[in-house]
Amino acid sequence: MKIWKKIFDWIVRNMMVILIIFIVMTGMALYWLQREETSIFLSKPKYHFYFVGQNSVDPFWKEVRRGIEDAAKYYNVVVEFNAPRFNHPQDELQYLDIAVMSNVDGIITHVSSGVNFTELINKAYSKGIPVVTIENDDKNSNRNAFVGTNSFLLGKEAAKLMIKATGGEANIAIIVSNDFEMDTASQNLKINGFLSTINSYPHMKVIKVYTSKMGILSAEEITQSIINSQRGINAIFTTNSVDTLGAAQLIVDHNKVGSITLVGYGDTQNILRYIEKGIIYGTVMSDPYKMGYESLKALMDIKEKNNVSTFIDTGVKVIEKENLAEYEKKADRME
Repeated sequence: MKIWKKIFDWIVRNMMVILIIFIVMTGMALYWLQREETSIFLSKPKYHFYFVGQNSVDPFWKEVRRGIEDAAKYYNVVVEFNAPRFNHPQDELQYLDIAVMSNVDGIITHVSSGVNFTELINKAYSKGIPVVTIENDDKNSNRNAFVGTNSFLLGKEAAKLMIKATGGEANIAIIVSNDFEMDTASQNLKINGFLSTINSYPHMKVIKVYTSKMGILSAEEITQSIINSQRGINAIFTTNSVDTLGAAQLIVDHNKVGSITLVGYGDTQNILRYIEKGIIYGTVMSDPYKMGYESLKALMDIKEKNNVSTFIDTGVKVIEKENLAEYEKKADRME
């Protein structure tokens, strides 16, 4: 009993101190709870954006996605990604339609040639949904901005590589993906840029334009038919990274390294290795990571500043053996 009396007396004597400690601890707890609630509130994404890619297998589009994801983290937004596995314009249209119906806060979309995206883009515009086209444009629509490369210039740079590689004498085959059509689409601009440059060289001729179904095996089959064609084709220009890898592999398999000059597209690890070994003479490419990052930044400028450039040029890269080491060092520094 004496022990309990001592404890009670101590509590009575120190009541004020105990009360002060209780008040301080309660205040600290409330402060940390409020801070936690504020943190949760701030972490909520500002906007819900929607991205429609051309396909999900090409390394180019994987890099575009990486650029968008990094920008999304920086700007605290959420992005929903959708793309057909292989090039399929009707699937792209379906994804775009879903985005418009869902009333998302903004859309980034590739535009395939030969398919009318204009109506859906205009529908989004009428609903107040900003649209940024990427890699391929729809100038006739009410899109807010286009982020990509000058495809005509890209084709010219590819032609310069081909001229340098062949000394201005070559019978050329061009491999394009299956969304190629003779209109204002980016692939047509690439081809026109290529042709406008080699036309000044009388001993350079495009023998045939082949259409790939978008896949390494498809490009291999086309390259096989080129080798078997007996048409004297000794140079190939491919317009995407998947077809570039497929053509390169077939050239290696048939011991045609040095006999067939390959100018391609892309900078995947395997493509750079093929350039180093002289299997691919060189490649041209746009900057897919920058394209993705800038497209999301464009949406943010529209949403928060109501102002954006209608064309954001991400430039053209040219990669060949003589600048390969420098290119790889620069890429390492940027990672």
